[in-house]
Amino acid sequence: MKLTPAVWRLVSTILVLGLATGFTLFKDPSFGLDLRGGTQMTLQTEDTERQKADAEATDRALEILRGRVDALGVSEPTLARSGENRIIVELPDVQDPAKAAEVIGQTATLAFREVLSPADESMEPEEGQIILPDETGQLLLLGPVTVDGEGISDARAERPQDSLGTWVVNVDFNRDGRQPWKDLVASACSNQFANNRIAIVLDDEVISSPGIVAEMCATGGGNSTSITGDFTFEESNDLAILIKGGALPVPVTIIDQRTVGPTLGAAAIDASIKASIIGLILTGLFIMFAYRMVGFVATIGLASYALISYGLLVWIGATLTLPGLAGFVLAIGLAIDASVLVFERAKEEYAEMPQAGLGPALKTGFNKAWSAILDSNVTTVLAAVLLFFLAAGPVKGFGVTLTIGTIASMFSALVVARVIAEWAVSWKFFKNHPGLSGIAGKNRIRTYLMESGPNLMGKAKVWVLTTLAVAAVSIGGIVGGLNMGVEFTGGRILEYTTDKTIDPEIVREAVSDAGFPSAVVQTSSGDGINENISVRTDKISEAEAEEIRQAVASVTGGAEQLRSDSIDPTLGKELRNKALLAFAIAIGAQMAYLAWRFRWTWAISAIVSMASVVLAVVGIWAWWDKPIDGVFLAAILSIIGLAVNDTIVVFDRIREQLHGIARENLRPMVNDAILATLPRTINTGLGAMLILAALAFLGGDSLRDFSLALIFCLSIGILSTIFTASS
Repeated sequence: MKLTPAVWRLVSTILVLGLATGFTLFKDPSFGLDLRGGTQMTLQTEDTERQKADAEATDRALEILRGRVDALGVSEPTLARSGENRIIVELPDVQDPAKAAEVIGQTATLAFREVLSPADESMEPEEGQIILPDETGQLLLLGPVTVDGEGISDARAERPQDSLGTWVVNVDFNRDGRQPWKDLVASACSNQFANNRIAIVLDDEVISSPGIVAEMCATGGGNSTSITGDFTFEESNDLAILIKGGALPVPVTIIDQRTVGPTLGAAAIDASIKASIIGLILTGLFIMFAYRMVGFVATIGLASYALISYGLLVWIGATLTLPGLAGFVLAIGLAIDASVLVFERAKEEYAEMPQAGLGPALKTGFNKAWSAILDSNVTTVLAAVLLFFLAAGPVKGFGVTLTIGTIASMFSALVVARVIAEWAVSWKFFKNHPGLSGIAGKNRIRTYLMESGPNLMGKAKVWVLTTLAVAAVSIGGIVGGLNMGVEFTGGRILEYTTDKTIDPEIVREAVSDAGFPSAVVQTSSGDGINENISVRTDKISEAEAEEIRQAVASVTGGAEQLRSDSIDPTLGKELRNKALLAFAIAIGAQMAYLAWRFRWTWAISAIVSMASVVLAVVGIWAWWDKPIDGVFLAAILSIIGLAVNDTIVVFDRIREQLHGIARENLRPMVNDAILATLPRTINTGLGAMLILAALAFLGGDSLRDFSLALIFCLSIGILSTIFTASS
């Protein structure tokens, strides 16, 4: 059998769908903490006098923290370095921020100090000395650090021979620690006033202050020591973990901490599944109404897209996050675009040469639509890839799912749907009844547009001035102040589910009376159903967060924490700068691609049009006082790809018809290109909006805002393509 392109498409369709089905059935997805529930912490290593916080030191600190987390029994923790001096720690199922910090444990360095004498608060320690309470609360004056964590090779809980249930912690010193340890022992042995004690200090806390026995004073300390006490196995094991794990080469600081309860994640997953199913059904019904048989084929292609993209996600082990789920649902709406482009082209070809038949018209439709499909999807992938490399946090997941979704949508439309459509139009039934195919038949709307359609380009100057006026209004809202989210300003956001619904103004007064007058209190619906209470403050401690929870509970009858995000202001500034950098690079990359595929003047027109759409959506958010957060950033960077798509389709038609056109005929030709592609623009926009409307209606606050931003984008983008880019 000759391996024709049609055969290759059939074979690849069977292979890809089979693999995707296998991965879907037999491989479980990996959910991010914002869906599964748990705590994520971002730690930043800091320079010391002895050690620079470079990648090597950060990697060593990461491995020490990994051992500490593993030893304390957290289920399936994830630790990874990010950049030169960041460590991302994910602790599934840990929803108490205080407990999360306890699990990570002390994060600075370990130190052995001599106990110089008892102390009181009036004493002034000399340089290098500190005053700390011991395990019983007695204040001690401690000498300078003699041995730190760098000098320890091992620490373990063991039971001495002939012991009766008691446990000790044996500590071994390495080459760097042996001589300083001997010096410390010698000094402590001569200080009977302090009972010959040494103190083991971790993060300015004395975890043990044993006295040195006479035998050790006689031997000079040796290369190891035993810490004795009335220890159980658990106590001695925990102490050994702290001593060994406390030997971080550099101290670390928590600059970002996010905690989410599993109920929010479950609600988001449920909302996304419902939105996907409802959106698929509505889009399928719409596309079948518009294109009959080939519309039904496109619906099968949509279903195959969902299967392929989900199979790819679980195959590569991608972690699904909340923005990632939104990207997955969004790509379902965009997957219809390629099919609509093909079918509209096929209808044009059949109208010109009906005698050639349905098969040739469909084949030509696929061939002529290819360049527009390629160009529009490349711009989307450019924005998605930049999201992955330049964004931070869960938004990275959106970049992954949007990239995979875009590639899967092209395969489902250009390969899967083509195999089925070419097979169907070969049926004798459709040859005898071509009108039912969705390709043949007179299109009254298209006929009207091409024969009596409006001269849109006759008022090009008016459209440009209108665009400038909308931009001015948007800039006015932005200058008036953007409601920047915690991701960009730093601070703390807490969300609670309460026993009863109550006016947020009453909660605001309770929180203010508790000592937080500047806190912003709002209602939220994180699960899409129940009204919750969210509180946004500056950076606060865990104890202060608990005070806020108690204040909320005092007026609502009870409050359970669903979410807790804490971000350092310096990290917020960095995220904001990264967002602006991603935006600038995305525009530059798209402009370079469009200049290569079209002309540089066309690229400028497309980018100006896209920028006007972005500016309008940001302006709406500014006037609406909606929060600018990470999910909105994902929507904006999606707009960069999506807003150019319609423009590319029009430009592709202009490029096709441009050859031999005199300058004075350019305006009518551009107008004809707009009118010729208008049915595709409307059908694609409606198909995507059905998906997004389902997500907006069923999702919580974050998914709703994401969906609304993209609905505005698609609506304004259609107008911008027609009236701005083309003008």
